[in-house]
Amino acid sequence: MPGSTAAAQTLDWPTRFETLAATAHTPALQRYYAAGAPAGDTPIRDVPMVALDFETTGLDADTHSIVSIGLVPFNTHRIFCRDAHHWVVRPVLPLHRESVTFHGITHSEVRVAPDLREILDELLEALAGRIVVVHFRHIERAFLDAALRWRLEEGIEFPVIDTMELEARWHRQKPPSLWDRLRGRKPESIRLADSRTRYGLPYYAPHHALTDALATAELLMAQLQYRFDPDTPLKELWQ
Repeated sequence: MPGSTAAAQTLDWPTRFETLAATAHTPALQRYYAAGAPAGDTPIRDVPMVALDFETTGLDADTHSIVSIGLVPFNTHRIFCRDAHHWVVRPVLPLHRESVTFHGITHSEVRVAPDLREILDELLEALAGRIVVVHFRHIERAFLDAALRWRLEEGIEFPVIDTMELEARWHRQKPPSLWDRLRGRKPESIRLADSRTRYGLPYYAPHHALTDALATAELLMAQLQYRFDPDTPLKELWQ
């Protein structure tokens, strides 16, 4: 997977997907890559997208697991709630008490839940041909890659639009001034709920994968409305 933001921004994703479609070993991944990726110069108004959110047992993709997945397809004009999906999946390692408190998914729920591999075809079909939108790319991209490497012995690569990174462009570009530090003024929060508040979007209870995916889709639509032109090329947004 590309390691740096600069590399991801300049990568020719359509060509990369062609290469991956020819070299992937797993049929579901072959089909996912064969669906292609929009070119970087595609206007954002013409880009099909899907908001993706995971709830996990922790924050380290190498030692923690996905426990639920939410995704919501959308474009700059409409959110397709009818095509949204939500899965609870069985983690590789047991749940910790702290993670149950955090996301509310219980031991009994994961005990009867499918393994990620059992829903992989459906998941990748829902993502295929769309640009994935997340709030903090180091969760969804890293966790899905690690989960597939553990199960399939091959990972996954895909570009993302990161709504947190977009907020950081506007609110974290400059370090706080000496006067701000002396006054104890904290940097502007770029968390999902706080970012939504800046655009007048409603509050949703956090830590449910489907709700957070919907919240992320709505946030990007607001960011595009307030900050970008419909003809903005995709390469200015993705990572």
